[in-house]
Amino acid sequence: MSTWTPFPHDASALSYGGDKLWQAWERLHAGDQEPWPEDEASQEAWRAYHRGDFQTAVALGLKAETASGMNAANKAQSIYATYLVEDEDAKKELFEEVADRAEVAAKENPNNINAHYQHAYALGRYSQAISIAKALAQGIAGKCKASLDRTLALAPEHAEAHIALGAYHAEIIGKVGSMVGSLTYGVSKDAAEAHYEKALELIPHSAIARIEYGNGLLTLYGNKKVKDATKLYEAAAECEPRDAMETLDVAFAKSELSDD
Repeated sequence: MSTWTPFPHDASALSYGGDKLWQAWERLHAGDQEPWPEDEASQEAWRAYHRGDFQTAVALGLKAETASGMNAANKAQSIYATYLVEDEDAKKELFEEVADRAEVAAKENPNNINAHYQHAYALGRYSQAISIAKALAQGIAGKCKASLDRTLALAPEHAEAHIALGAYHAEIIGKVGSMVGSLTYGVSKDAAEAHYEKALELIPHSAIARIEYGNGLLTLYGNKKVKDATKLYEAAAECEPRDAMETLDVAFAKSELSDD
């Protein structure tokens, strides 16, 4: 993809030049537990990511040739594909690229937390793009689950992995039902909600934790949980974003509410 869609929001408050990145790092990466990168090249890739310059983040991250640089590139490409790419074929291609790169990175460095997570995230989003039924038939769901389990084995407080596991349980149940889901895939409604709750406990400031929890409740319970889901979307819309991803999350929550 030669021309990337620019970040569609005001990014003036999302710049983390100099020491600002270090000072904000713990808050910015509470969700993914990414370790602070000591090298300037990786730091620059993350700065580009946080301000919404996703194409530059990918280029700088890959050029850095470090674990953190690769993680920045993969996260930038995944968030870009999730929110700013409308063409389904282009979206799937971007997720496939991330999944492939992350899989290689995880094999090269098995302790790279976010290589495993980005592999799972990209596969999960790819699965949503092709349909959960096809993903189950192709065995993609199992690969996604394995990478999420590895992520949490390395970093039990990886909130974004908890969110993704909540979605894993919810979406399989939504497709095949509770009984088949339990017997065939080992998923349950209780486990889905427990993962969403854990994520909210770990990152109480997060819009995406609330959005995905709301999505999960609707997938699991349908109209019975519309009020609960709406409350979660409303809370997400009130969150204060600190970087580009969070800005896109909040904007998405607001759009969902305005569509109702």
